[in-house]
Amino acid sequence: MASNVTSIVNTTIGTPEERVMLSGLHTVADIFCCCCGQIVGWKYESAHEKSQKYKEGKFVLERGRIVDDVDFSTEFYIDSHVSMSDGEDA
Repeated sequence: MASNVTSIVNTTIGTPEERVMLSGLHTVADIFCCCCGQIVGWKYESAHEKSQKYKEGKFVLERGRIVDDVDFSTEFYIDSHVSMSDGEDA
C-alpha cells in the first residue's frame, strides 16, 4: 500500500531513471530516508503518457517501508498535515 503526497521531509532524492510502472513508462527517482538511508518510495519526475501527467512532481511513500509491523487488515490513520515544531510560535 502506498500514499501519494506533494511534499515530504527528512529524505533525499536519488538519480532519475525511466521505469515501466503499472500505469506506463515514467521517469522516477527513489526517495531515501535521511536517517537510515533506506528507500522509502519514489518521486514521479515525468510521465510519458498524457493521461499520467498529473503524477509529475508527486511522491509515493510505501507504508510497508516506513512503518514496522503494520496490520493492513485494520484501518489506521497517518497525519499528513504540516505541524509546527516545539520551537515555533503558534
